[in-house]
Amino acid sequence: DLQICQHRAPTCCTKKMEESYQAAVRRERTQSIQALNFELKYMIVGHITAFQEAFESLLRFAENRTSFLFETAYRPMAKEAAEPVKELFTDISLYILGAETTVESAVLRFFDSLFPLVYSRLINPGITDLSEDYTECLRLTRQDINPFGHYSKNMVTELSKSLWASRMLSQALSLGIEVINTTEHAALTKECSRALVKMQYCPHCQGLTLIRPCVGYCLNVMRGCLASVSELDAQWREFISTLEYLTNEMAASHDLEIALSGIKNSINEAILHAQLNGPQLSATVDKVCGQPKQQEGNLSSANIVPVKEVTETQTFVMAHSSLNTKRREFISYMKRSRTFYASIAERLCDGDLVMRDSSTCWNGEDVV
Repeated sequence: DLQICQHRAPTCCTKKMEESYQAAVRRERTQSIQALNFELKYMIVGHITAFQEAFESLLRFAENRTSFLFETAYRPMAKEAAEPVKELFTDISLYILGAETTVESAVLRFFDSLFPLVYSRLINPGITDLSEDYTECLRLTRQDINPFGHYSKNMVTELSKSLWASRMLSQALSLGIEVINTTEHAALTKECSRALVKMQYCPHCQGLTLIRPCVGYCLNVMRGCLASVSELDAQWREFISTLEYLTNEMAASHDLEIALSGIKNSINEAILHAQLNGPQLSATVDKVCGQPKQQEGNLSSANIVPVKEVTETQTFVMAHSSLNTKRREFISYMKRSRTFYASIAERLCDGDLVMRDSSTCWNGEDVV
């Protein structure tokens, strides 16, 4: 009653054993592909983590620089500006990670929150009545009167260019992991599992437990079984080329490090621009939002928590160097994996599975 290992000679197999063999080849094939994938997956996962750490390090550095700017140059509004600054860098981090947001919305939201503070603490430092309605009016007015000039738009342009490549790379790496995971769990067809049993276990039914498949026979079976997986070859090569393009873009005109370190200067220039145009801004705001209550003298800057100046050059150089090194290592490794899906059958037939150094092997029907 054998379905797969039919042979003229007497056999020690049963139909139940054939079923066990089919379960075994499915399990073994999954384990073999997982073993092949492991190094590649480990490399990608490791670099996703390394890139994230480098991104976060650069973001923290840029955030500290920005906070320090407010502490030193704009003390009257430093405490209240802390939350908008934090939100801006959180939004940037989420954007890089692939969240459904834009750099423009993050930057403009920041300047919307900043304008009421600049207006009430720097341009008109006597204002006491900063009610919710008045603050909201100032936020909305910012969009019409553009108190920060072209600096807010410039910041959007610079960050959008550099963050785009980082965001795309982050998404591409996640996609790579998804592809690898999918190929690991690709189901074997009934024909394939039967062919694998015939190749690996039918000799056992003749008592030939040490004989192994011939190389050519193994390659034919594996190529047939993995036809759908090896079809990924062209797309995988294209994927590697895309990764190469993105890493080059990150290192060239879209340099993430330079853009992030420039946020502080952009915000500083924007605030100075608003201060220089203070009288005109006040006249417009008074017409739109009304005149708020005033008090004599400047507001106290008590309760401001000082931020220590970050050791700029050291932190920045370390993060910058780390990111550049990771890029180079990663793309060098990925380029070596270009033929990963084209050569998967050869790699599975390599090693202990087939007989290479002997003239005796199993051809699917007999020992040759």
